[in-house]
Amino acid sequence: MELKITCIPGDGIGPEIVAEAKKALDAVAAKYGHNMKYTDILMGGASIDVHGVPLTDEAVETAKSADAVLMGSIGGDTTTSPWYKLPPNLRPEAGLLAIRKALNLFANLRPAVLYEELAEACPLKKEISEAGFDMLIMRELTGGLYFGERKTVEENGVKKAIDTLTYDENEIRRIAVKGFDIARKRRKKVTSVDKANVLDSSRLWRAVVEEVAKEYPDVTLEHMLVDNCAMQLVKDPAQFDVILTENMFGDILSDEASMVTGSIGMLSSASLNDTKFGLYEPSHGSAPDIAGKDLANPIATILSASMMLRYSFDLDKEADAIDAAVKEVLKDGYRTGDIMSEGCERVGCRKMGDLIVERIR
Repeated sequence: MELKITCIPGDGIGPEIVAEAKKALDAVAAKYGHNMKYTDILMGGASIDVHGVPLTDEAVETAKSADAVLMGSIGGDTTTSPWYKLPPNLRPEAGLLAIRKALNLFANLRPAVLYEELAEACPLKKEISEAGFDMLIMRELTGGLYFGERKTVEENGVKKAIDTLTYDENEIRRIAVKGFDIARKRRKKVTSVDKANVLDSSRLWRAVVEEVAKEYPDVTLEHMLVDNCAMQLVKDPAQFDVILTENMFGDILSDEASMVTGSIGMLSSASLNDTKFGLYEPSHGSAPDIAGKDLANPIATILSASMMLRYSFDLDKEADAIDAAVKEVLKDGYRTGDIMSEGCERVGCRKMGDLIVERIR
């Protein structure tokens, strides 16, 4: 099988971690008989330096011509980089917003996994962390409060700000279908999170999700109010499989879930459109302070590549090989600096990639 992948190394540690993810993908390709075809494009600060803008039309077209996009990290030091003296629409992160819009990436997937070997990094009580957890937050990415009409007005000498939360049934249905489809690849449980006791948008959300659930009789559906979900994430995270929710709730809950894993350097993510196409990237930033020093943790990007195999190419066996290799490396006691603990061997970015590749082979 030929896999056409557009790579966005990006800024900071981006080129280093993307290089290690490509090594893992190449190892999978060699083992299972696939052909990886990579095309690199510039985005973010790297594009500003060359083209004067964070994303060119040509880069967008290259991304559209691929089967999937693998990205490193975007941005730099906001206090010292000349990129942040530019107007907001010309700063590095504007490229990320532009490519999400251009590729219609409406479904954001954020796994939150607590590995047994990293349980001591979890801030929760020992009896909770020892149980472990493996959840995926499915966040609607292009609608809701963040994209609704907004304005600030003055009435009778008093300033008033208005933000509008809007969803239509089609927007809800397409994200629900993605959530149930992905639950079928996992443990077949969806927790739909809303605020249906207060918001009309949430009542519509709940009704449409229930309609979609009828098409997936093998998947269990439960509803949970967002305030209760926030509490349950720190009380009993093991109960969750796929959390399906709207834009703002997903923004907040995914950050909470990432914190209870103990290390953002382990967290992958994906953004999908209504086909198999997706953009895959680590959840962490560009870490310009350690760029070029072989100190970065490439695991989140390597796990993002695993998500790409699973969700864009339906190559579950190949994705399982990467996931298993990461677990083996952790079990064998190898750590980058951000996840280092007593009794383990500290390694750099390249060495961590090499160790994972050895176990894939």
